[in-house]
Amino acid sequence: MKDRLADALKRSRSDYAEIRVEHTWSAAVTFRGRRLEAATASEDQGGCVRALNKGGGWGIASFMSLDRLPEMIRRADELSRAVRVDEPIRLAEVAPQRADAILDLDGDVRGVALAEKKALLEAYNAEMLEVGSPVVDTQASYRDEVTEYWYANSEGTLLHELRPEVVVSGTATARRDGNIEKGLESVGLRRGWNGARELHGRFREAAERAVALLDAPVVQGGAYPVILDPELAGVFIHEAFGHLSEADFVYENPQARAMMTLGRRFGKPVLNVGDNGAAPGLRGTLPFDDEGVPTQDTPLIKEGVLVGRLHSRETAATLGERPTGNARAISFRHPPIVRMTNTYIAGAPGGGSFDDLIRDVKLGVYACGAFGGQTMLENFSFTAAYGYMIRDGRVAELVKDVVLAGNLFQTLDQIDRIGGDYRWNQMGGGCGKGGQFPLPVTEGAPHVRIEQALVGGDFPS
Repeated sequence: MKDRLADALKRSRSDYAEIRVEHTWSAAVTFRGRRLEAATASEDQGGCVRALNKGGGWGIASFMSLDRLPEMIRRADELSRAVRVDEPIRLAEVAPQRADAILDLDGDVRGVALAEKKALLEAYNAEMLEVGSPVVDTQASYRDEVTEYWYANSEGTLLHELRPEVVVSGTATARRDGNIEKGLESVGLRRGWNGARELHGRFREAAERAVALLDAPVVQGGAYPVILDPELAGVFIHEAFGHLSEADFVYENPQARAMMTLGRRFGKPVLNVGDNGAAPGLRGTLPFDDEGVPTQDTPLIKEGVLVGRLHSRETAATLGERPTGNARAISFRHPPIVRMTNTYIAGAPGGGSFDDLIRDVKLGVYACGAFGGQTMLENFSFTAAYGYMIRDGRVAELVKDVVLAGNLFQTLDQIDRIGGDYRWNQMGGGCGKGGQFPLPVTEGAPHVRIEQALVGGDFPS
């Protein structure tokens, strides 16, 4: 395959050309209640050529059969020459890479029968159903894939990788007297079958939480000191800040450019944020991005000050910065765009435990998990999966409908304590942008304390 790609590139007339080829084996199983809804296994194969010429735009041609590769090389070149641009597209320089990167398959899912995958998911689904009569419905899903990947460009980069992934998710719905609550568990791993079999008990906990929320009061709305658990803190930094750090968004949006000025102070010295595509074993981890650039740990906020952003080769050249290995595509059917990998709030050395963070909180909210959220530039709104009141320095009653809202920059500046209990949150799902969803990513954080944040819920009349 490598020789075939290298030979095809030699025939290109473009100033720059690259080829991605993928062969993916995948399987999926879903349950609804006790009913098996689907069990499928499939293969997918294809590739993409991108070409660039001086004065022209990107020419992109996808194909399903390698027999069409010479034709697609010509087609991408023609498309690039046909697109005229006002500002020439430049690519930041990157040293050519040659590598074979075979990630740990941890039990190759391609060697496991579909019936065995069904049985595993059925057992996880049963854990939720066994919680009892308040659980009126469950949804459970299993998905795995292994992708053999090749990348080559006209500068001499030639890569071959084997990329595994497995995602297991479950949702339990509990109902009583017209009141409905949900508990969610979702795990995503850059691993294989062995990792998928290590999740017993987690789905039962999700169902038990849904039942407990039936009796929980709605949090009283207002401004509180808020402690984010590591999962919600990670989702917060990904959604509210990470997308603003993607350099294509910055240079295409004048308002974002004004907000995301390097050197601007965003928080107290305790705040450190980054994106690490090279962290071992995570869903967002790969040795190279989809432009053949090595991934790395990229600091974004250092001691409260904005110091970096995420780049493709094109955005790095445009802004006069260095590539960071963040050009990613969900498949050969899409061009790479600037995306996060594993985004995190760093733990504070000596930051202390969760108990240390809440010890001096008279009345506050401990917000846990994430059901979703939305952002619009610097404004955000997130719904926690559940929460607890903090009273006199101790965790008190369970509460629900915990919604956090506010201005990103004001909220970042309100972060005054960061715990030392850092962890990566290996969640399923994925990130969406530019019509490409779901892209595997990971978030990481310790417990984070916000001095004051607006919490939505029941407001006193």
